[in-house]
Amino acid sequence: MAGAPKPVQINLRDEGFDGPGGPAKGLFTSTNPELRRVIPEANGRVKVKVVYTVLEAQYQSALTAAVQAINATNRTVCFELVGYLLEELRDNSNFETFKRDLEDANMFIGSLIFIEELAEKIVAAVKPQRERLDACVIFPSMSEVMKLNKLGTFSMAQLGQSKSLIGDFIKSARKKNDNFEEGLLKLVRTLPKVLKFLPSDKAQDARNFVQGLQYWLGGNSENLQNFLLTLVQAYVPSLKGVEFEIADPELFPEVGIWHPLAPCMYEDLKEYLNWYDTRRDLRLPANAPVIGLVMQRSHLVTGDEGHYSGVVAELEARGAKVVPVFAGGLDFSSPVKKFFYDPLGSSKAFVECVVSLTGFALVGGPARQDAPKAVEALTNLNVPYLVSLPLVFQTTEEWLDSELGVHPVQVALQVALPELDGALEPIVFAGRDSNTGKSHSLPDRIESLAKRAINWANLRKKKNADKKLAITVFSFPPDKGNVGTAAYLNVFGSIFRVLKNLKACGYDVGDMAGSEMDLIQSILTQKEAKFNSTDLNIAYKMPVGEYQQLCEYSEALEENWGKPPGQLNSNGQELLIYGKQMGNIFIGVQPTFGYEGDPMRLLFSRSASPHHGFAAYYTYLEKIFKADAVLHFGTHGSLEFMPGKQVGMSGVCYPDSLIGSIPNLYYYAANNPSEATIAKRRSYANTISYLTPPAENAGLYKGLKELKELISSYQSMRESGRAEQICATIIETARQCNLDKDVALPAEEDAVKTMSLDERDLVVGNVYRKLMEIESRLLPCGLHVVGVMPTAEEAIATLVNIAEIDRPDQKPEPVKGLPSIMAAAISRDIESIYQGNNKGMLADVDLLQRITEACRACVREFVRERTGLDGRIGQNLLPSILKWTGFYQDPLTRALQGTEFSRADRNDLANTFKYLDYCLEQIVKDKELGALTDALDGKYTEPGPGGDPIRNPGVLPTGKNIHALDPQSIPTQAALKSAALIVERLLSRERDSNGGKYPESIALVLWGTDNIKTYGESLAQVLMMVGVRPMADSLGRVNKLEVIPLEQLGRPRIDVVVNCSGVFRDLFVNQMLLLDRAIKMAAEQDEPDEMNYVRKHAKQQAAEMGMPLRDAATRVFSNSSGSYSSNINLAVENSSWSDEQQLQEMYLKRKSFAFNSDRPGAGGEDGRDIFERALKTVDITFQNLDSSEISLTDVSHYFDSDPTKLVASVRGDGKAPNAYIADTTTANGQVRTLSETVRLDARTKLLNPKWYEGMLSSGYEGVREIQKRLTNTMGWSATSGMVDNWVYDEANSTFIEDPEMAARLLEANPNSFRKLVATFLEANGRGYWDASEDQLERLRQMYTDVEDKIEGVE
Repeated sequence: MAGAPKPVQINLRDEGFDGPGGPAKGLFTSTNPELRRVIPEANGRVKVKVVYTVLEAQYQSALTAAVQAINATNRTVCFELVGYLLEELRDNSNFETFKRDLEDANMFIGSLIFIEELAEKIVAAVKPQRERLDACVIFPSMSEVMKLNKLGTFSMAQLGQSKSLIGDFIKSARKKNDNFEEGLLKLVRTLPKVLKFLPSDKAQDARNFVQGLQYWLGGNSENLQNFLLTLVQAYVPSLKGVEFEIADPELFPEVGIWHPLAPCMYEDLKEYLNWYDTRRDLRLPANAPVIGLVMQRSHLVTGDEGHYSGVVAELEARGAKVVPVFAGGLDFSSPVKKFFYDPLGSSKAFVECVVSLTGFALVGGPARQDAPKAVEALTNLNVPYLVSLPLVFQTTEEWLDSELGVHPVQVALQVALPELDGALEPIVFAGRDSNTGKSHSLPDRIESLAKRAINWANLRKKKNADKKLAITVFSFPPDKGNVGTAAYLNVFGSIFRVLKNLKACGYDVGDMAGSEMDLIQSILTQKEAKFNSTDLNIAYKMPVGEYQQLCEYSEALEENWGKPPGQLNSNGQELLIYGKQMGNIFIGVQPTFGYEGDPMRLLFSRSASPHHGFAAYYTYLEKIFKADAVLHFGTHGSLEFMPGKQVGMSGVCYPDSLIGSIPNLYYYAANNPSEATIAKRRSYANTISYLTPPAENAGLYKGLKELKELISSYQSMRESGRAEQICATIIETARQCNLDKDVALPAEEDAVKTMSLDERDLVVGNVYRKLMEIESRLLPCGLHVVGVMPTAEEAIATLVNIAEIDRPDQKPEPVKGLPSIMAAAISRDIESIYQGNNKGMLADVDLLQRITEACRACVREFVRERTGLDGRIGQNLLPSILKWTGFYQDPLTRALQGTEFSRADRNDLANTFKYLDYCLEQIVKDKELGALTDALDGKYTEPGPGGDPIRNPGVLPTGKNIHALDPQSIPTQAALKSAALIVERLLSRERDSNGGKYPESIALVLWGTDNIKTYGESLAQVLMMVGVRPMADSLGRVNKLEVIPLEQLGRPRIDVVVNCSGVFRDLFVNQMLLLDRAIKMAAEQDEPDEMNYVRKHAKQQAAEMGMPLRDAATRVFSNSSGSYSSNINLAVENSSWSDEQQLQEMYLKRKSFAFNSDRPGAGGEDGRDIFERALKTVDITFQNLDSSEISLTDVSHYFDSDPTKLVASVRGDGKAPNAYIADTTTANGQVRTLSETVRLDARTKLLNPKWYEGMLSSGYEGVREIQKRLTNTMGWSATSGMVDNWVYDEANSTFIEDPEMAARLLEANPNSFRKLVATFLEANGRGYWDASEDQLERLRQMYTDVEDKIEGVE
């Protein structure tokens, strides 16, 4: 039926469910513990009250059944039972009831309590009652909770002290920092028999604890009945001397194979297959795909396995063979190793895809993980590894109604941690019943999971010649000159290499293009249409009827886009799929968002659904072309940013609907782990990293080069009669180079005559410092081609920058940075040299330059020694010959000979270069093409961190499945240290320019990638500003806070307005709530207004708005869930805005959703009023740059989030805030003004011949990169007004007024060149560039000429 909706979830809601009580209270769950309360009729029996708290709900129904069985049959004792799920204790009314329940309880039981703030609540409630309780039993949990254990004379505290087998184990586990919980479970397996025969009460009590854990892990009703009876018999005084009939624990295999229809659990794969292959109810072909499932034994033994049965049934119904394995502990790698290999012993994998249904990391469960052990097990098995999620902290309906999707704690434990193991596809496959707590299948989610797992497995079965691959490129902003957009990547050059490699591997690539240019033309149009066609090549015309029949969700799009086919990707009758098919490879162009050019849609606070053309494209890939896999090519497209839940999507979330059941591979820039993680979670992508282009130092050119030579002359003659003249020339040349905005130059022409030597040195020193800042800036040259790794020579600049950083935490031993080693060689400290340099002291500026040159020389000589004749790392024969002749000199001695640094410590140098040797090997290693073909063969892709290769060389080699980090691990101590330094420099810089006054409020932006790369530096900056220190819990998770006393802080607490990018919000919701807690803590300190601006402003706003102080101190904002960016970037890129007021309205509408730690489940709530009021007090705006590859004009995100002009417009006094940028791209972190940074960016990139010639070497795509930088520069004019006129003048003279350059740009990419010309005209029209009439006339004429050429008018 046309437009038939997907089988979605209305049937999954509980009867009588009338809306999300949780979100109404702002919590994640509102399940009612009273539903679990069992109250017996005593009828003369002893009544024992038991209160329990568990992380997961599977014990809920099993405990209820056990108690009801005892109450129905036992004549001596009966139980009152009430249970709390850990997450329910966030609700204050539940917590108060919990405390009241404990007051008259006999026993408390807790298990898997691993969330610090809730663990603290449990300790606070149980500790005062512990002495009074008859028994307190805690199974694997955080150590503070474990200490509550009390059974007679037994306690965990004693365990650590007693001279016993258990005591020795505990001590050794703590000493080695082993996985304590897994160790405890191993202990349980070995100790009971020994303990049985030990005398003394202590041993008996310890035995009861260990045996209790066995009963608990056994989990079924009988085991739990015996567990409760054991406890009451031994520890409830009124039952002393009563003997109950108690059986030993029923033990289940520690690891095994389970099937819902099997007569037993199997401990041998052959036995299981003997049963499986003789089943009468199932007939599978011999070559059926084999799927391995991983499950938790606790669900099986407690009878809560309905969701597992659902997955098994769905997979078998779709023709797959299933091997469902389980583990009783928290190490699931054991059953993987034991049951997933060929039972005949060939050591090949028996399964073809693994799906973990536990939601946990493969090794370590919810507490700690051991990723290296997991990766080793999965690498050996070498099949795709999927981790699906059962809902843990929410019921089905709470998840359905949540915009966030899965609870942030579950995201941290069950999405982020498995990603470190290389897990893919966090699909929610099971819901939870709000009454019984039991898990149940979600039919449409299980259907999706089964289809996707089978499709991954089929990649192992199909011949390469038969596999169909859909390569998808992006066009953003929508324009023919932008087809194949991707960060740092030569897309068509890369696709050409990929196709050649696929052809060599036996794929059918049809009549493949002979060159990269032919490939571009075949997709853009027929060759002769280069200049006179606006349309791309049409691969398929989809009739509306076919689209409605095949696209199950087409009807849902009509609310935003009307009836199909609509205006986009359509000819008015049919939907058009752009691209080109070559054999079994389809190269298609992903449609754009669709609302880029519509100012009214850009104003919506939430993003619109995909348009019909977008849906038709993915429908074509899955249903008509029938792709076996899709390869999204480069960073990044828009599929993963479509509306829907943030993580753990339902069937009506658009990314899930669009990708359907196609395995998704995605080449992603290694330095962008945050957006790669969004692609991984929301479009189920295996994100394969590619390298950013090799970096070079920006160097100097034109007048800047001349300045450097003048400074050299000055240094050699500074005390001679010519020094005055040279200094005057330096000042004049610096002015011509527009450095007068960056360096304080004397105003009068003859000022030099009255200067002392020290004053002249200071002027020259400051100009020199600025020159060196420009010269040493790293810039990526050209664009990367997948599978073409840097030569040894190209790797030098990257290695020099890796070598600059001190790495005290490096294992196995710390590594000193080369500048530190050189400084020590002349008895100086590098930090003091940096400080002198930053003040413009000529001697230190020059010394730092000599240190830099010495470091470069060392690395250059070191690399040269490792370089073969082909320019790549290999065998260099010359050193061998020289060693043989006795004339050999090691490279470091050669580099430093005759310099002041020749006495540098040889041991330190040897250690540093041993590390650099390893880094060099990683930089030049090629795994990018191999990782893709392996993934297409259905193999496991090794995971690796994303980030900046200079800060974290662990990112290398590329060709890994990118992951982010454990979101609860940041900010680290090192990040906190760096943050404190930057905040100090920022405040000092502002006070210098503002008469010594502190800013009262700072508006700043938090980015996902920056915080992953720096381990939370900008997050820590916010905490430092308000004077609150983050603390880690006993598992190393950062979720505690302490206020820094004012006397220690030594300054006022600075108010903040924090705007988080949509990506940061998706990855770090917990950390946003941590920030909100910190800001509110600061606001609640009873301190004078002049020392606490957070409190001062919150009090004012509370009075104005009539709300409590805590609510008035709301300062953490982002987009609404499922929405990204302010859309200012889209408006600027598409010239679809009328005035700056419209851009500011977009920012206020889209970025004003408040995140509140008192209502963590509510997600972003509309907070425009408090957002505007908070912005009114802002004195400075602030952002961070953390890596040399991405600067202010490289991407549109930075200006899209800049609120500088917005603050000026909402402030009552119209005063523009000062704007600053922190630059931590080098070891010597700087705080510059925004205008200084824009100038630095222009000089090192847009206006730098080294950069633009590097770009033009990539032809078509290089022209687009140049045009993009100019558009982004104009974006800064629009949001901040901080772009100098000379930047536009110089760009115009470089690209437009040079006829030869203009002709090159036009020839390589006419559409992008037209956009470049239009941007100059637009910058003038909007008042950002004061151009002469001659300049404008030339631009207008050029625009007409380009138009004519594109339209084919000769």
